[in-house]
Amino acid sequence: MLTGKQKRFLRSKAHHLNPIFQVGKGGVNENMVKQISEALEVRELLKVSILQNCDDDRYDVAEQLAEGSNAELVQVIGHTIVLYKESKENKTIVLP
Repeated sequence: MLTGKQKRFLRSKAHHLNPIFQVGKGGVNENMVKQISEALEVRELLKVSILQNCDDDRYDVAEQLAEGSNAELVQVIGHTIVLYKESKENKTIVLP
């Protein structure tokens, strides 16, 4: 579980990132969760954008992605989700 200070730090790191995944009309599926897990192992911090044609609630989508990839939900702002997961091999982000 992340503290408030750690979430602020991660939000500042994620500000300059571009979303690399999009959730659309199909919603969240196993393949997407698997790809996000692999991307988190490499990057540790990433953004996911939710398209306007997605029928699911953005908070539900964020929760599904975080649970499925065993990641921490840092932030849901607008139609963008920020996820963090500590990497086992490529640790680059040091939390305060």
